[in-house]
Amino acid sequence: MRILRREFLRCAAAVAAPAMPSMAWAQTYPTRPVRLIVGFAAGGTADTIARLIGQWLSERLGQQFVIENRPGAGTNIATEAVVRAPPDGYTLLVAGPSGAINATLYDKLNFNFIRDIAPVAGIVRQPSVIVVAPSVPATTVPEFIAYAKANPGKLSMASGGIGSPGHVSGELFKMMTGVNMAHVPYRGAAPALTDLLAGQVQVYVSPTPTAIEYIRAGKLRALAVTTAARSEALPDIPTVAEFVPGYEASAWQGIGAPRSTSAEIVEKLNKEVNAALADPKMKARLAELGNAVLPGSPADFGKLISDETEKWGKVIKFAGIKPQ
Repeated sequence: MRILRREFLRCAAAVAAPAMPSMAWAQTYPTRPVRLIVGFAAGGTADTIARLIGQWLSERLGQQFVIENRPGAGTNIATEAVVRAPPDGYTLLVAGPSGAINATLYDKLNFNFIRDIAPVAGIVRQPSVIVVAPSVPATTVPEFIAYAKANPGKLSMASGGIGSPGHVSGELFKMMTGVNMAHVPYRGAAPALTDLLAGQVQVYVSPTPTAIEYIRAGKLRALAVTTAARSEALPDIPTVAEFVPGYEASAWQGIGAPRSTSAEIVEKLNKEVNAALADPKMKARLAELGNAVLPGSPADFGKLISDETEKWGKVIKFAGIKPQ
């Protein structure tokens, strides 16, 4: 009996041994600075949110979360940098809708976003708003649809670039309503808004923070927000879905890690991000920027990425969108 007991304990210890270093590693993580890779230049929405969350994580976990901006190729450069990094929790990705869009937009990528990026935590949803130039004689979505159908091909729809969230959101609107608008891509939101204000283009699906001051000043007319629920920042503006049932389009931001990152590290980061989203000051700051918090488990964030990849894949194929 003693021999059997010793053998059982020896086998149990052997089984437990590989798990113990991983658990201990996760308990002490992080022991050095962590990089948060952002696929956009400094100063944009994704960068701002990354810095807010990075500061929170730095204070809570006792190590610096350093923001590293790697713009280019529609965030593919940033994503590939994280995919190729060791799965040790020290290189993380600020993930957004471009990852879901690019999965179909690009024929050949050196990674598979869903397979190679482990979802860690959602941070925010960002409603967009459909804005039109004052010259457009429509004040509601139904009036705009009627005007566009009466003037096929005469309206120009601006976007921040081919395959950008604003572009595919506009194409989804076209797909679901049957309107015909010419797409005019720009290199970012600023030049798109400049031409919209000048009347060179007539409609733009804009990030809410970018357009909100022009809306408040009466320089642009907001027809609807693109999220399923109304925006706290524009509570009097209806949703597109109130007139086009089933329409929903929003930007979102979250954190991803290289696949095979330990579940313990993922859970530790998820817990701290959710704590940030429950903090009244953080929640208020994110709301000021036009965001709604997106708490949940890694599985919840993974489902969002999967659902968004499927949705935008259908739109890209329907519209025949090709990268620049």
